[in-house]
Amino acid sequence: MKNLKQIAVVFSLLLAAVFFTAEQSVAQGDVMGGVKSAIKVGSSKDLARNFSSVVEITLESGDATSYSSTQAEFVMKNFFSKNPPVDFSYSHQGASDKGQKYAIGTYTSKNGTYTVLVRMKESKIQSMNFIKD
Repeated sequence: MKNLKQIAVVFSLLLAAVFFTAEQSVAQGDVMGGVKSAIKVGSSKDLARNFSSVVEITLESGDATSYSSTQAEFVMKNFFSKNPPVDFSYSHQGASDKGQKYAIGTYTSKNGTYTVLVRMKESKIQSMNFIKD
């Protein structure tokens, strides 16, 4: 009887660990999905919800510039107003050995097409590159 209780406790702990890990994976996937949706509709406000406190943004083959999350929101609002979205989709998503998530996609606007690289750490956007094709 004592062994049965121990087995039940161990099984319960393993089951909880599996659910916790699965929940984290889904949450991180949801973040990438939210970023995709925000870019697809050109919503700088929704995109900014996923910014880290400092975000590095590169637009149209320019130099990378670091912005506070508030400044980055205005930079993206300006970009979306000048380049209204038609479509956005990911072509590849992955993660580094150190846990940095990334996604590569194609942003199609009325003014051209951009290759987009989004890098995240701890479910927050660290950098975004919009490279004109």
